[in-house]
Formats: sequence, structure tokens, C-alpha cells
Amino acid sequence: MCAPELDQAGFGVLLPSWWQTEAAEVGLRLTTSSPTQPGVVSGQQAMGRDELVDYRWDMAVGDSTLTPAELDALAKAKVPLVRVRGRWVHLDQRRLAAGLEFLRRSAEGSTSAGNILALAALPADDPLLPAPVVGIDGDGWVADLLNGRMEARLEPVKAPPGFGADLRPYQQRGLAWMAFLDRLGLGACLADDMGLGKTVQLLALEAMARVDGPRPPTLLVCPMSLVGNWQREAAKFAPDLRVHVHHGTDRGKLADADADLVITTYNLLARDSARFAEREWDRVVLDEAQNIKNSASRQSRAARAVPARHRIALTGTPVENRLAELWSIMDFANPGLLGSVHKFRARFAVPIERYGDEDAATRLRRVTGPFVLRRVKTDPSIISDLPEKVEMKQLCNLTAEQASLYQAVVDDMMGKVEESEGVQRKGLVLSTITRLKQVCNHPAQFLGDGSRIAGRSGKLARLEETLEEVLADGDRALVFTQFAAFGGMLVPHLAARFDTEVLFLHGGTPKARRDAMVERFQSGDGPSIFLLSLKAGGTGLTLTAANHVIHLDRWWNPAVEDQATDRAFRIGQRRDVQVRKLMCIGTLEEKIDAMIERKKALARLAVGAGEDWLTELTTDELREVVTLSAEAVGE
Repeated sequence: MCAPELDQAGFGVLLPSWWQTEAAEVGLRLTTSSPTQPGVVSGQQAMGRDELVDYRWDMAVGDSTLTPAELDALAKAKVPLVRVRGRWVHLDQRRLAAGLEFLRRSAEGSTSAGNILALAALPADDPLLPAPVVGIDGDGWVADLLNGRMEARLEPVKAPPGFGADLRPYQQRGLAWMAFLDRLGLGACLADDMGLGKTVQLLALEAMARVDGPRPPTLLVCPMSLVGNWQREAAKFAPDLRVHVHHGTDRGKLADADADLVITTYNLLARDSARFAEREWDRVVLDEAQNIKNSASRQSRAARAVPARHRIALTGTPVENRLAELWSIMDFANPGLLGSVHKFRARFAVPIERYGDEDAATRLRRVTGPFVLRRVKTDPSIISDLPEKVEMKQLCNLTAEQASLYQAVVDDMMGKVEESEGVQRKGLVLSTITRLKQVCNHPAQFLGDGSRIAGRSGKLARLEETLEEVLADGDRALVFTQFAAFGGMLVPHLAARFDTEVLFLHGGTPKARRDAMVERFQSGDGPSIFLLSLKAGGTGLTLTAANHVIHLDRWWNPAVEDQATDRAFRIGQRRDVQVRKLMCIGTLEEKIDAMIERKKALARLAVGAGEDWLTELTTDELREVVTLSAEAVGE
């Protein structure tokens, strides 16, 4: 009878402090050697994932790598209790035997770098390996990638002569990292925090790539709202780059376009996928790459189908809601690295999301870490001169009219929701949530009757008070709303209330007008109030002339709200940024915010980009969320 069995039977068992009651982990250690040295970012093109890499397998017990003599002794012992380097350990003999047989068959040899990278992602119970990979070491770029040493070893690279910006040290390291992976033919995901200058790093890479002569063009795909921004930034920082925009009347000229950088939108990428497949592309870059987070969408499939030597994804939010989004981005950058989406779901998504499996999370970081570079603004080692961001939630009371409308909507919904189910119930809940948010904003938005604006909304009163202070101090403000129609109502009211022009950017704003508004606001001579719909103005734009950000209504996804806030809180901002999130007290706005605060870590993973998650609440939970509290109505 062994010690654990005696202990379970009720007998007292005294053991030395070094004794391990559990079987010691038998694992495999992989040592690789690749000829390409890290830190080199110029010279002959390496073979990348097809490059042959020398490897050697060793067996380890715990933290100790075993020598051939120790392996022979263990093989002869054939007992679970063995002495290893002065300590008695209890071994899993079946795993040990399988490991020894594996070493006899494949102790050393050569294979492609791609195969080595794929091995790092295998789970412990994968049939290809008899034991988990507990360590990867060696020399050369493969070992450095898998051990997280690559960024530290890369020498920062300065932008080429004629580039119109002095790169910060972390941007120089980012440029070196992208250039190194480029030389190896490996894709990259630059996931720097919003506002840290992903655009300027990519433009520096493009300029540097063409120092030694011409090469095929790079295709850059971005949301429509960012096309003008890329044009301006390219002209400012890399004026020697020939830029062609594939949009509108110029779409027919793609095959003949003589350009270094071709800019298009996600919609046109999907619509004109056959045209893009006809050209030879040096690189394809996806800006705001979360646009392909749904791997089955048309634009996601079109992005993966573009024939290019190299691929880069730019995104401040590589994972918004589910790990499957990371798979989609990584499969674009390095096709096949994480296996099929079904294998990824079984190996990583389900174990991590459902069970919090730390081993699976470690393996995922090991295999994706080399290709994802993320720095955050709040890290003082990255950027020390960015001002503070002060976030505050401001509670507003409903007017009596708003409270009456709110209660009528709730009564109508609760009378119907108990009698509905399935798709009908979900649709009813979503439409009601939208109506309640409209009531919280303003009765005229909910009624849609063109009635007067002034004096009927507690939230509008708070907005007016805030803007009065902003303008009195000579400051400037961005005001975000989820509803473009509400923005359209506010523009004439605010313009008359403050006797000033109010800019308004929404999804229907033409590109030329959009670019002109951004330029006017940033120049310092334009209007001090910039009203934006969250979807159209929440990503990509640089609006650092503002030092106040006001969210009129909540999107209930922290990542989406942060993206909008960071239009102002980014490099180039010299003043502290004040962020206000307006909510009506005692309504669903306050209650849902409290739910997210209680479960913030889960919310960032599981709460969707809209209100879909609310449809899964039980009827009692839903009633609690939407019920109007007594303190909701002001005097």
C-alpha cells in the first residue's frame, strides 16, 4: 500500500519534506538551433517558416533535464519510486515508458521552423507527443521567439532618411520587430494600445522597405472613416510613398495603379475580391483588424484570400469578446499556425473560457506571443509624458415626462415578454432596450415627432451644464452618441444654445466632408464642440484638440467606449483628458453599469458589442434591470 492510499485510509503518514506525494511530471524539453540570428533586420531574405531548424528532444522530470545515463537507469528500474539527483520521486511509469520510446524514435534531427512553432501549441494529451512540452530553448530566432526573448534582443531601428517623424524608443522597437518578422516571412499583429502610433510605425516600415529599391505595392484595408486619415498621415510622414485610394470612381484603375500603397475599405475588399486577387502584393495590412473577428464573414474570407508575401494586422483590441476573434486575426497573419478553428476551439477556447485552464492559456501565449506585440499607454516604461485620463460617471435625473414614458414602455414590454419565447422574445427585449435608452436621452428622440428640445431631458440639462464649463475655460469637447438621429436633433439646439457652430460626424457623412471636419477641429480654429456617432467616429480618428470626452448614452462594452475615448487620449495630447459617462439614475442605464462593474473581467470577454447578452436574462432579472427606481425623477 502506498502513502496516498494509507493517508486516505485514515493512517497517519510521516514523510520527508522533499517527498512528493503526487507523481512527478514527466515532460519533454525541446532544444532548437536555427542559423538566422535575431536582431538582424536587413540583408538576405530568410526562409521563415520553411527554414530547416535543427532540434533535439530531451526528457525532464520536474525542472531537471535528464542525461542519457539517468534515462538508462530509469529504464532499468521499472519501479514507480526512483532516486533522481539525490531525491526520491514517484514517477508515472506509463508516461516514462512512452517518453523513452519517443526519444528512441525522434531524439534529434531537422524539421521546418513552422513545425516547431506548431509543436509549441500542442496540448499535453495530443497523440503526437507522449508527454507535455515543458520547455523550449536553444539558439537562433525560433528559440528566441518561443521564449519571449525576441523583443529584448532586437536593436531599435530608426526610421529611414526623409521620414517625417522622430520615432519614440518603443516605436523603434516595434519597427525592428515588424521588420524582423517581415524578413522571415512571418506575419505580425501590432496590438499597441490605441493612440500609441500604430500608423506611424507601419508607415516607417513601408518607407524602410523601399530604401533599397521598388517592390510590389502594399494593400492597406481600413474602415471607410479612416481612409482620409491614412492619406494624410502618409503624405505627412512618408511623402515619397505613392498612394492610391481604391474607392469611388478610381476603382476601375486598380490593375494599372502605379503605387507603393493602395488603400481600400473592408466593404470594397469583399466586393472586389477578384480584382485584388489579380495583382501581386508585397504586403497586405489590415487596420482595425477586429473587423475580421468573425472568420466566416465575407470580408474576413476576402482578407485571407489576398495573395501577399507578408501580412500585418493592426488592432488595439485583438480580443473584444471571444478567443475565436484572436484565431481569426492570427489565421490571417500566419495561416495554419493555430490549426483549424475547430481544433482551436477544443484546444484553447473551451478550456480557457469555460474552465479557466491556465495550462491552455500558457500554451496559447507561447504560440501567439511571438507574433503579437502589445504595449499600453499606462505603462510608464513605454510612454512617460502622456497626461492623465480622469474618468467619471455622472448620474442624471429623469424629468416627469421621461419617467412617464419610461414606465409606459416597461409596462408594455413586461406584459408581452412573459407570453413570448425564442427569437420573438429576443427581438422584443432588444427593441425595448433601445426604446428605453431613447427615453433616457430625450422624449423627442423616443417620440420622433419633431417637438421642442429645451427643458425636457435631465441628460440634456447635464450636457448643457458641462459644455458651458468647457467653453468658458476655452476647452474643446467630443460628444459621442449611439444614435445618429439624436445627434441630428442636438446639433441645431446646441448651436443656438451656445451661439457656436457644432460639427457632426456620422455614418452618412461623405469622406471629403469628414476629412475637412477633422482637419478644422484639429487646427484649433474650428468649432469647440464635435458631436460624433459612436460607430462612425469611435475608431481611428485623431482628435487631440479635445480634452473633454462625453458619452451621452452607454454602449455597454468597455472596449468600444475606450476606443471612442482614445480619439482624444493618445500621443499628441498635451492636457489631461476628462471623460464623462452620462447615465440616468434609477434606470436600466445605472443598473446595467453596476452589473458590468461587478463582473468586469467577465464582461470584457463575454458581453457582446451591443445588447444581445441582455436577451438571455430571465424574466425576473429583466424586470429588475428595467424597473424604474423612486429616485429616478428629479424635482
